[in-house]
Amino acid sequence: MLKFLQNISNRWLYLSGALFAGGLMGFGLYLQYVKHQDPCPLCMVQRVVFVAILVVFALATLHGPKVVGERIYAALIVLLSLTGVGVAARHIWIQNLPKDQVPACGPGLDYMLETMPMGDVLQKLMHGSGECAEKGWTFLTLNIPEWSLLCYLALAALAVLVLVRKSL
Repeated sequence: MLKFLQNISNRWLYLSGALFAGGLMGFGLYLQYVKHQDPCPLCMVQRVVFVAILVVFALATLHGPKVVGERIYAALIVLLSLTGVGVAARHIWIQNLPKDQVPACGPGLDYMLETMPMGDVLQKLMHGSGECAEKGWTFLTLNIPEWSLLCYLALAALAVLVLVRKSL
């Protein structure tokens, strides 16, 4: 397995990261449009982070960077993944609050984007709302933000793997 990891091209690893992030987005859209589970504000932020990670992996696939470029792409992916971990952790925390401490439902994202400055929108999104406390879809006892947190960690690990695999 180690020989395989050492001999595979970085482009294949970047492509696998892009496909993984794209598959996550596809599954999110499936849950929204087929299973009719509308995303809450924190879910929308997590989707934006997954799309950003997808874009960075796709750019790295097309670019085929050398050592310095690999470090830059890995740093961007890890930074975005850690941002996603923070958002997912906040979402998990809100879901596990007692019912009386759950934040009240706020205005919709479309309304906030039309009427508020972007800084206020981001602050309200990160604060979460009552709809963020709903657990919705689960698989193997983990719900969407818990799976998202694990996926962010996996994507960050893949980016780090590209950097360290030659020395394994």
